[in-house]
Amino acid sequence: MLIDLVKTRFQQKYRTMAWPDGPAPALPERFQGRPVIAGTCQADCQVCVDLCPAKAVALKDRAPRIDSGLCLFCGKCAAACPSKVITFTKEYRLAARNREDLVVGPGSPAYPDALVEKARNLFGRSLKLREVSAGGCNACEADSNVLTTIGWDLGRFGIQFVASPRHADGIFITGPVTKNMEAAVLKTYQAVPQPRIVIATGACAIGGGPFAGNPEHVHGGASVVPVDLYIPGCPPHPLTILDGMLRFIGRI
Repeated sequence: MLIDLVKTRFQQKYRTMAWPDGPAPALPERFQGRPVIAGTCQADCQVCVDLCPAKAVALKDRAPRIDSGLCLFCGKCAAACPSKVITFTKEYRLAARNREDLVVGPGSPAYPDALVEKARNLFGRSLKLREVSAGGCNACEADSNVLTTIGWDLGRFGIQFVASPRHADGIFITGPVTKNMEAAVLKTYQAVPQPRIVIATGACAIGGGPFAGNPEHVHGGASVVPVDLYIPGCPPHPLTILDGMLRFIGRI
């Protein structure tokens, strides 16, 4: 039996992806990353604003602004735009340290800055996170959990999800933070020893996502605790989540 296990292990070979030292893993064909705004809209046209289910699109000086923190990346705005002003790229680097950097308009950079010097100095070699599922659909939780598998191997970067906030450096919030979870998020945050950080992952945790406007939640983690890193998506691809955390602590 032991010999069979050893033989199987050698046959499987090394299965952890080479990224970030090698190429990034292939993204699904229908993956939609950071949007690009090129040009201005036709006069009196606001079809993108009217169609957006998350109210993530606004017009300023006849040009769309897309809040990627609220965006569900459904692509309806790009598909309906008569002037083709909006396009979604394959850019997976979506995470940002500042909430305002999630808003994409004409001339916005290819991707926002996520590095926090304090985080690099304190957690660049070891980062332990307590995940708090605060009322979401579990899609963000599933894509986060994927990072612990052999293909991604989150632990090789010194990043781990832990069972107790007492053993954590910060909390990793998913879900819109329902009224019933508001106290739990706050108490978990308070239980983490200082210095501590907060990562809001997914459109729900950033601003309510598809549940925006519902009175049964508080519209994201920032309404309860100070957020240090925002990772957009509905849900974010595992590559987006890992890239955000690594850039946050200065590992890439």
